[in-house]
Parts: sequence; structure tokens; C-alpha cells
Amino acid sequence: MSPAHEMELPFLFWDEMNISSALCVHVCVLCCFQATVSDQFVGYGLVIFSLVLFAYYTVWIIILPFIESDHLIHKYFLAREYSVIIPVVAGLVLLLFIGTFITIVMWKNQKSDKKSA
Repeated sequence: MSPAHEMELPFLFWDEMNISSALCVHVCVLCCFQATVSDQFVGYGLVIFSLVLFAYYTVWIIILPFIESDHLIHKYFLAREYSVIIPVVAGLVLLLFIGTFITIVMWKNQKSDKKSA
């Protein structure tokens, strides 16, 4: 490998570099990207939302079938059909947004290429 590759990936070359300098490079890179308080708040909120959603879905799909249907807990969950419909619709909407984003970016790049030519 060339010296340029060694500079880009110091963690792959422990025997050729000083371990403390490689760790210092990684720590310095991480320190440059500190999240603001609002970013951390949004991040924690998304993590909590994801955990609650995962717990709800797990109970709904894995645990609820083993509980009697007349139990009180069943009134807090949707019908079983929605356990398939909701993720499929969410996946299709996600694919729609990704496809739309890629189309817009490609369209704008094509427009700017025509202007520069």
C-alpha cells in the first residue's frame, strides 16, 4: 500500500504506527463533531421513540398470541392484520421518499451540467 493509504486508515496499521498517535487521531476527529444540546435532545427522543415502538411491536407480535383473547391487555393493541399492513406501508412510503430524493438530486445535477456546458 502507498503512504497515502496508510495516512487514511491508521487503525489498520498498528505495527507500523504508534498506537497512542492512532488513538489520538480518532479522538481528535470525534471531538470536532460535537453535537449541540438540541441535537442531543432530538437524538435521545428518537432513541426513546424507537425503543418504545420496538417494545410495543414485540409484545404485539410475540407475546400477545400467548395471552387469552379476553384479557384486558388486548384492548391496547390493534388487530393482528395491522401487524403486517403497517410495516409494509411504512416500507413503501420510505422507498417512495428515497426514490423521490434520488430523482430530484439527479434532476438538479443534470440541470447544472447543462448550464455549465
